[in-house]
Amino acid sequence: MYEQIYEQQNELAKLIDRYSGRDGTHTTAIPSLIFARQSHITEPNYSIYNPSLCIVVQGVKEIFLAQERFRYSLADYLIATVNLPTTAQVIETSTDIPYLSLKLEFTPSQILEVLRDAEIRVNPKKDAKRAMFVSPVESSMLKSVIRLARLLDSPQDIPILAPLFTKEILYRVLQGPYGSRLGQIAIEGSYTYRIRNVIEHIMHNYNQSFRIEDLADIVNMGVSSLHRHFKEVTAMSPIQFQKQLRLQEARHLLLSESTDACDVAFRVGYESPSQFSREYSRMFGFPPIEDIKRLRAKDDQRINV
Repeated sequence: MYEQIYEQQNELAKLIDRYSGRDGTHTTAIPSLIFARQSHITEPNYSIYNPSLCIVVQGVKEIFLAQERFRYSLADYLIATVNLPTTAQVIETSTDIPYLSLKLEFTPSQILEVLRDAEIRVNPKKDAKRAMFVSPVESSMLKSVIRLARLLDSPQDIPILAPLFTKEILYRVLQGPYGSRLGQIAIEGSYTYRIRNVIEHIMHNYNQSFRIEDLADIVNMGVSSLHRHFKEVTAMSPIQFQKQLRLQEARHLLLSESTDACDVAFRVGYESPSQFSREYSRMFGFPPIEDIKRLRAKDDQRINV
């Protein structure tokens, strides 16, 4: 079994390396399939992990969700079932054996389709669980993933076969030890389903103040129940979740628009530039302007190497 898994990972590694070619994140002809390659240990990357399956075939990656750490390598797969602000870093790689991984994005409607077709029952009354988990990868899942990735060699088959192979992969996850966690995002009325709606509301209105009572009303939950289940799903409170979104967007704006830090603070919802600077420094390790100068200097070094 281990020899079979090793051979499957080796085939996936060759496919990812062939279709990426250089360090970075690479979209493919299959819209939901993304490859990543890194030959050097990376800086912490602050981003939103959207609902997806991630498989590493070379190297090791570490992800922080609030203070909780998820470490996964070629023996594991990682699932995020809702949008989550995270910190990710490739921690083991080399120029000879670069970090290689794939990401398969999915939607709740795709999960619901598999649940219905396979007649998989999910209890909607179960308490919400963490929306990110790591599980050992199995040969049956790798076989399904290889079938999907091989379609890149025959692009004319992608429109018909990619949805079928994606469905097969999701079925494998739903049959696994954490399948009920994944299924909960698609079951209307479940706690995870309702927390997903709260997350979407915060993401679309991250620069606006809110009352926890208003969020609870949106999804017909009590305040204490919302707070408890939200923290169980995301490892943070709604306010902490919003803060992560604001600071990530602020950093993006500062890097992309070369604008004033005070202006960015107001744009992402802060009323006090000094509070923005303190919280930015706490999250990224440096005040806004110093952090952006540092990041740009690193980019210039990479360009000139």
